Amino acid sequence: MQAYPDEIGKMDFAHRRDAYCGKFSVTDVFTQYRVPFTVMKPHVVHPLSPAFAQNLKDFAAVCRVVNGMKRFNVGCIGARTTAFKTVRFDEITLQKYGINVESFDLSEVFFKVGNKADDDEAVLAKRERLQAYTDCSGVPQANMLTLAKVAVVLDEYIEAYALDALTLRCWNEMEEVLRICPCVLLSELNDRGIAASCEIDMCSALTMRAMQLASEQPTAVLDWNNNYGDAEDKVILFHCGPVAQSLMTGKGTVTEHKMFAKGDPGSGWGSNEGRIRPFDMTFSNCQTKDGRIVVYASEGRFTEDAIEEAFFGCGGVAEIPALQDKLIRLARGGFKHHTSVGVGHMKAVLQEAFTTYLGYDWVDIDA
Repeated sequence: MQAYPDEIGKMDFAHRRDAYCGKFSVTDVFTQYRVPFTVMKPHVVHPLSPAFAQNLKDFAAVCRVVNGMKRFNVGCIGARTTAFKTVRFDEITLQKYGINVESFDLSEVFFKVGNKADDDEAVLAKRERLQAYTDCSGVPQANMLTLAKVAVVLDEYIEAYALDALTLRCWNEMEEVLRICPCVLLSELNDRGIAASCEIDMCSALTMRAMQLASEQPTAVLDWNNNYGDAEDKVILFHCGPVAQSLMTGKGTVTEHKMFAKGDPGSGWGSNEGRIRPFDMTFSNCQTKDGRIVVYASEGRFTEDAIEEAFFGCGGVAEIPALQDKLIRLARGGFKHHTSVGVGHMKAVLQEAFTTYLGYDWVDIDA
């Protein structure tokens, strides 16, 4: 909704507008007929002004989120890891909101990987792509080929089922059976515009996709992992390596996952290690509860603060105002140990899309 402003010096009967008041007449009737609409600040704005240009930019982001989330396909590759009850979700609830889940068993993935020849053209092309994408120089060639085969199989699922996003069971079968860790494959998918989460965290994949649509940039799912000394408004957000490299300070390095190497050396090649670059960010996640999707979003920034060299994986220091209060609200709200992050401040865009048009339940952790 846009209304023209009046101008000082042109308030006589011939020039004075009625748009300030008239805007309420329009919104009143729309409300009576239950037609959703968007109103932004300022209440009246000239269409040639910078403020209106920003309104249009924000509304375009709202439209991308709404259109992209109303009806899409998300792949669930593997079953939930037994220990991770925190990532449980209700598939029927998602379907009510137009989110179609396609499920695939890991045994089928392993069968398809096993049927890929080492000299398969798609496999060799994918290996070349991964080696150009990040530093794979330390990865044994046998493990490198397996990573490429898994990546090709994931691409085949994406194409065959028109997947817009996916979540993957990333441990511990891939490590025990295939001797790889798929972090770098998720990193590459996120950089390609396919929102990809690990640990079968379906809900994070959804908010990742929403923020990707809003910002038109890659997103990531991260653990609320470590305090940063005594700084109460800072936290280290981390994951083993599924972060898109465009969100990192530079090219990552593919290593053997230290958690798996500790008990089973040679089983975890695929972590893409590095550091998250500084940027203004939005963090968000959701849950399914009593047939509803419940979502939150807030804002902060990744800083230039250093994390010691020995810190494993891909992490960054996030500064979030009133962080301790927000963490309490997340804990009492039953939200998970993950949050998803996107580039730029877009809480208002997400809230407008989720509540006005998509019908999600909103939890305001900034209150």
